[in-house]
Amino acid sequence: MPPARSATTRAPAAGRSSSARERTRLASALANAGNDVMLAIDAHDVELTTLDRIYWPAEPGLSQGPITKRDFLRYLIAVAPAMLPLMTDRPLTLFRWPEGLARRRVLMKHWEIRLPAFVERTMIFSESKGHADEYIVCNNLATLVWLGHMGTLEFHVWHSRVRGGPDAAVTSTDAASSSAALQRSIVNYPDYLLFDLDPFIYSGSEAPGRDPEPNAPAFAKAREVALTLKALLDGMDLASFVKTSGKTGLHVVVPIRRTLAYDAVRELARSVGAHLVREHPHDVGMEWSVAKRRGKVFLDAHMNVRGKSMTVPYSPRGLPGAPVSMPLAWRDLARAEPMQFRLTNAAARLQERGDPWRGMLADKQSLEQRLSAARGR
Repeated sequence: MPPARSATTRAPAAGRSSSARERTRLASALANAGNDVMLAIDAHDVELTTLDRIYWPAEPGLSQGPITKRDFLRYLIAVAPAMLPLMTDRPLTLFRWPEGLARRRVLMKHWEIRLPAFVERTMIFSESKGHADEYIVCNNLATLVWLGHMGTLEFHVWHSRVRGGPDAAVTSTDAASSSAALQRSIVNYPDYLLFDLDPFIYSGSEAPGRDPEPNAPAFAKAREVALTLKALLDGMDLASFVKTSGKTGLHVVVPIRRTLAYDAVRELARSVGAHLVREHPHDVGMEWSVAKRRGKVFLDAHMNVRGKSMTVPYSPRGLPGAPVSMPLAWRDLARAEPMQFRLTNAAARLQERGDPWRGMLADKQSLEQRLSAARGR
């Protein structure tokens, strides 16, 4: 039987992806444009308006002025070579502030407006609704810029992709026709294992019932737990990568071959997390009760679920100061601090130091032996 056809709509071909020279041209055109402009991006015409709208208000405490839509789009163009490879073919969950951070937030998964022709879409069956929903995938610079123009200040991606490849155990790309088809499809096979480290250590200035605000002691404990987790993964012969979440915590990611479905990947993450809890019960917790997390770093292994998402590396967050989810080399983690990496400095850091996650998904690892060992514990 031939493999099922993909339910993904491809954008019209536009030649090669943007070169450094082309991105410089686009950034210059944005800097010199009026409040509205039609920008040609990889042969796609992208209409951009209200470029002087303030997305992030000024933050005097950070000596940071207001960040406009124009500033944001120039940032996206600058970081696109590092950001787009980690977004390609992944369904998106997006958080939009169309009128800027001072106004309302909109969660976007399914768009009801007519999308530009360069925006690729994919259909995925919803088991709760009983029919397929349409998701956007961001496979080109024009889409990334257009999403920023639409007020998308946070970009989140699924842990799996809608197209196959040499690392995939299955060939079906039919994730739309039924629940059974979705379970058999490549969308059910993640290509990384995620550990979300969220410190529940409070600054003392939070309102009652609110989550912890970014603070140095909390981040220091998250760093400590992340390095302990790395040592454990090293002992399992699993290479791992780290980034700031852009809020209070850290994400540790293990690139894997697409040979195990989400359930099996989540089981391994849970087993690793449980081992850390046993070894460091005063520092690490996996309890759902917020009261039991207090004073610990919450390790959320249950993020490894189809439909859940991770903040894209280099994506800003919809928070005062425009913090960025910043990939780091492990050697640099010890010097990292909350709110250190922001939209105003992340692109320069990338240019100066290079991308520590470059090629992260090029050398994926097999989990089968590790899963067998975890089940035997």
